[in-house]
Amino acid sequence: MQEQIIAFIKKKEKQRKIFIIICAIIALASFTTLGIYSYFGERTQKETNALAQLVGDTRFLSLGDSQQVMVHRTADAELPDILEKYQTLYNRNKRLIGWLKIDGTNIDFPVMQTVNNEYYLDRNFSQEYDKNGSIFMDFQCLVFPRSDNLIIYGHNMKSGQMFGQLSKYEKKSHFEKHPIIKFDTIYEEGTYEIMFVFRSKVYNEDEIVFKYYQFIDAWSADEFYSNMREMAALSYYDTGVTATYGDQLLTLSTCDQSQNDMRFVVVARRVY
Repeated sequence: MQEQIIAFIKKKEKQRKIFIIICAIIALASFTTLGIYSYFGERTQKETNALAQLVGDTRFLSLGDSQQVMVHRTADAELPDILEKYQTLYNRNKRLIGWLKIDGTNIDFPVMQTVNNEYYLDRNFSQEYDKNGSIFMDFQCLVFPRSDNLIIYGHNMKSGQMFGQLSKYEKKSHFEKHPIIKFDTIYEEGTYEIMFVFRSKVYNEDEIVFKYYQFIDAWSADEFYSNMREMAALSYYDTGVTATYGDQLLTLSTCDQSQNDMRFVVVARRVY
């Protein structure tokens, strides 16, 4: 009997040690992950602050001229001049397409664009690896001549970086405090009023259903108003803002953390 008791105690002690080791490994992994996210979060914030300081700074316009990547320019298009306040940033990275800002929030970022929607998922303005990625415009959108709807993507980071706070617009009280989005392209300034706030799935290609991320240009008034009705039906609340055919729209889209195939979406109409 005594031998059985001793064996039982040893077994329990062994299980306890294994449990402690497993807990330690999980804790170490959690702290490591937290440290990585904190590192990238702090680096992103520092870089964004530094880039913001360069907006309107014309002292370094001659820098970066050797970089000739102009993915959103076309040889047969006569483009307007780049706004002077963005020329320094543009010379540093010619994938810059604009700047997005919502007063009173931490959304205040350069917007990038390249030939696909994958490159800036894990790269920053300096084109270094970064878990936060960058805010970027859908590669199919044109800022000149302008698409009807400019779609801009960003990660929904738990740290609140990038579009980590966009889902606050689910509450109408947040919209009422922050109804205006400022988005400048590199060619012109723009101010937008928020119209719709909703969640939507990313559907399979063969599913016949409204897909907000495919609405870039409306080829007729009927198509435009059909898209407006679809988004109004999805919207969490009535903002009182409406659009008419010919208006310029802006869509902000981020992943929804509650479900892998869901997106949180804010749509706004340009007022000037």
